[in-house]
Amino acid sequence: MAATLNLSEQPDSETSSLNDQTVSSRSNNRSVRVAENERRKIEAEDPFVLALKYFTDVEAGTPVTGNDEVEKHLLLVEKVAYNRGLSPEAISNMLEFAISLRMGTTLCARVLKCLIPATAVPQEAVVRAVGWLGVVKIPITTQVLFIKWVLTVFDMIDAKDQLRAIYGFIFSFLTDENLCPYICHLLYLLTRKESVRVFRVRKLLELQSKLGRQPFLLHLLSLYKVFCPELVTLSIPSRMRSGFRNHNSPWKSVLIGVQKRNGSQVASSISPSAFMVRDKTNSRKRKYCHLEMPALNCVVNKQAQTGTSSSRKLVPVVQLNSFAQLLENMHHIELPAQMGSLLGSSLALQYLDFVQDESALLRLNFWLGYALHEELLFCSDGGASQNSEEALQFLNKLLSTQHFLQEGFSSSEAFLYKFLNVWDGSLFRPEILGLLSNIPVIPSSQIGCLLFEPLMQLFFTSSLFFKCGLMECLNNMLLKWLTWHSVYALEDDLDISLNSHTSINMTLSGFKDSVMELVLFVGRMASVGLQLEGCHSLLLSFILDFYETVCDTFLKYGLPLVLMPPPGVFYPALFATDPVNVDRLAYIMYRYKVNLTSAKSQEKITQQAFHISRQTFQEFNNYVVVMANCLLNHKMFHPGMGVQLGEELLLKSNVPQYWASYDLIRHPAFMSYAVDFHQKCWPGRKDLDLNSIKQPKPWSWYLEYLFTQGYDGLKQFCQGNISRQQTAGDGQGDSVSSKQR
Repeated sequence: MAATLNLSEQPDSETSSLNDQTVSSRSNNRSVRVAENERRKIEAEDPFVLALKYFTDVEAGTPVTGNDEVEKHLLLVEKVAYNRGLSPEAISNMLEFAISLRMGTTLCARVLKCLIPATAVPQEAVVRAVGWLGVVKIPITTQVLFIKWVLTVFDMIDAKDQLRAIYGFIFSFLTDENLCPYICHLLYLLTRKESVRVFRVRKLLELQSKLGRQPFLLHLLSLYKVFCPELVTLSIPSRMRSGFRNHNSPWKSVLIGVQKRNGSQVASSISPSAFMVRDKTNSRKRKYCHLEMPALNCVVNKQAQTGTSSSRKLVPVVQLNSFAQLLENMHHIELPAQMGSLLGSSLALQYLDFVQDESALLRLNFWLGYALHEELLFCSDGGASQNSEEALQFLNKLLSTQHFLQEGFSSSEAFLYKFLNVWDGSLFRPEILGLLSNIPVIPSSQIGCLLFEPLMQLFFTSSLFFKCGLMECLNNMLLKWLTWHSVYALEDDLDISLNSHTSINMTLSGFKDSVMELVLFVGRMASVGLQLEGCHSLLLSFILDFYETVCDTFLKYGLPLVLMPPPGVFYPALFATDPVNVDRLAYIMYRYKVNLTSAKSQEKITQQAFHISRQTFQEFNNYVVVMANCLLNHKMFHPGMGVQLGEELLLKSNVPQYWASYDLIRHPAFMSYAVDFHQKCWPGRKDLDLNSIKQPKPWSWYLEYLFTQGYDGLKQFCQGNISRQQTAGDGQGDSVSSKQR
């Protein structure tokens, strides 16, 4: 009985629970329906929704003149668009209304100018609008405005596959001279390898013969040549000015304001375009809107990605989280729509460096060149603000990218050549000098006008610290040139460039000429700079840094070239008042001797055509003789010793035996060491007789004392020359000349 009761009670409890669930479900459904009805009611009463509905349902041929209703609705749409942007659905409806010319051409341009997307632009709407271009007779100015709008919002279009599917249709508009520059730009962004066909190349060449070598045609042809070099036999200039102008001016400032007001409401699946800036007040007209580094996102939106990527087995870069994943998917990587986002991802840079994708590099260089030229070079206010955090972050990111890749970009190189002519030497000085040190080898015929002339004007009109910074920059530039020579130089065909993607093919003699021009240029600037700055120790230190690189060009970098420093550098270093610079000069002269000796011996053994001029040996021998007589031989002012002063002037100095008084003891840089050594060697003496140090034993002790103070350069120079200093002093021979002449 109890069991029966229990069995009968269990179904009742389940039934009651099911009833409760049913009631709850009905209650929830009722709440949803009520909320939906409320939403529809609100939307029905929303003037903006009514305005969109009006433009969607308006019949073709409706007059505009005297139509107060269309004016009211359009003003409302413009107000919303300029305030918070339009939704994808609103963009689609308004674009369809404008391009289909339902109410004629009067409102078309006005509607296009208010198409400010809040989040994304539907690809289908753009494709339909492009289709309308071939159906209705739209004024050419309106067609140009529409293509400009597409270029502006290109990175906000949620997918590109359908646009690439109608590539041929878009290509057909190239025949119109007014549309040609903008269509070329759009095709440049849409082009893939499968887009390149023989008939298209022929058409572009035909247009070029008709319009001339227009930059926009050359840029599109250069991209075609990257994908199919066998189809494009035209020679493309290695340096071209920007081929695509800034087409986004009607929407640029409005997009900035809309995205700033929307903030985090912008859809995360859309790549933040180059229009975003930080929220900060600035009186400048331009806001570095292209210098904000884009986020790394996929080419298409998430919905389209699951279908297209799975069928093509492509993996977006944004989905890679480790180097192991990069290796696994190396040949199935999908690059982002915004190529500038590659600069913010180490994995993307590693992929770019490994694969050497010419099309990706071309797109990245175009983006960089556009950003640098538009926001730093062509500013309407004549220059950028030093307090711009956006520009500093952008340039630092670009520098770190170049250091990561160990090479520069051709776009930043072209920008620098133009920027140096308008640069004041202080604006972003560390960043500009850092970029300058990464430029590739420049042919000797062009290095003067591109580099030397603007740098010379800056050097002689700027402060001491700029001179030091420029010397460091040129030293780093030379180091990178020589390093790449030592790593990549070929015996028959030398390909020397810091930018391997746009390399300049040079012979060995051509590379030597460029290096020689750079070294000689620095020598001239350094000589005059030391005179202007009173032989300042800091500037001299940076100059000696440069010549520490120059003195080892043969042994350390394998370049058969030896260039001596000019007298305007050698003598200020020899007579410097600080011992560090004198020690560094001694080390440089020691390394010159080692390089010259090795080069001479190697020439005799291998019978190579490497020949060092007699003038180079004479310059070196003269410097060694002067240095040995000045520091070691006590014969500084003997006749024929290089440095000559009038005898009357020397007599006025009242220095007894002046011809033997200048040496390591009385040298201004080492006088304090001589006094200290004298006190330690003869502690009981009350009078200071520095001549006593010249005796053979005290002299050798004094040299050892100096060597223990850390002057290794002086030690190496003395050990290499002291055994033959007497013959060197008589001018009958020296450490190198007797063997190498």
